[in-house]
Amino acid sequence: MKSPLLSLPGAVPAEGRDEGVGAHYGDLFREQRALADGRGLVDLSHRGVVTVTGDDRLAWLHLLLTQHVSDLAPNQATEALILSANGHIEHALYLVDDGTTVWAHVEPETQGELIAYLESMKFFYRVEVADRTEDFAVVHLPAGSIAEVPDGVAVRETPHGRDLFLPRADLETYAAANGPAAGILAYEALRIESHRPRLGFETDHRTIPHELGWIGSAVHLQKGCYRGQETVARVHNLGKPPRRLVFLHLDGSEVFLPGHGTPVRLAADGEEGRQLGFITTSARHHELGPIALALVKRNVAVDAELMAGDTAAAQETVVEP
Repeated sequence: MKSPLLSLPGAVPAEGRDEGVGAHYGDLFREQRALADGRGLVDLSHRGVVTVTGDDRLAWLHLLLTQHVSDLAPNQATEALILSANGHIEHALYLVDDGTTVWAHVEPETQGELIAYLESMKFFYRVEVADRTEDFAVVHLPAGSIAEVPDGVAVRETPHGRDLFLPRADLETYAAANGPAAGILAYEALRIESHRPRLGFETDHRTIPHELGWIGSAVHLQKGCYRGQETVARVHNLGKPPRRLVFLHLDGSEVFLPGHGTPVRLAADGEEGRQLGFITTSARHHELGPIALALVKRNVAVDAELMAGDTAAAQETVVEP
């Protein structure tokens, strides 16, 4: 779904998973600085929007999600996962309940599969699940923003800012009044800086929540049964995850950023060394320079100098080994 904000001056369309919104609007670092200062907004209208209504909505979701939501207070933001039977991450939901409806935004083009699963689990519960992507657009306001939120709009308030579920018909008018618009590349650079994982970027078909630091923020360890809980409990109580998320400072003299999937090796072993992990997301940050998140084997020393492809990388610990 192509955003109307792509008609703004200087807009460059994003590619890949973020197709449909602006990558940037002519000045990546200016846009990052604006967001860091609490100014502007980010068009996330390509993300899927799912609602759940009905008297049993919170009790029912509590049975399916990794997060404790049965007593979720109105307007309290949270995030949750849906796992496979083996504990691998399948969906990530960013939720808020407005008192009558649970609103969630999810990765682009994943809402159909998510809704199919939710529909299959309704049984006798009084709930209705709907895809509202065509009617509502997600807009992100950075932390510190003083932009007004229109009456009746559901909002997720988090330490990183506010996510608005804005009527799609109002997107262009709201952006004109509360800009400047910042592109998804600026948003992603700040996401990487704050070590926040993203489904489909930091995850693959075998990722479990412990590897990404999602225990606590998206996985509640003291709640009832849900699909994949046995794996979560076993790894938490008896072992360690096989991989861990790290933050990388990349060599700033390189022209190209290492892309998703770029092998990570020990610097001492060179480009022919054994692969220890891979780059999940990389970006150019307005203060830190080139940065990345990577998933590496748990036993990689926390002070080891690494190479991402042919780019030198110094690591910071995100998930303890």
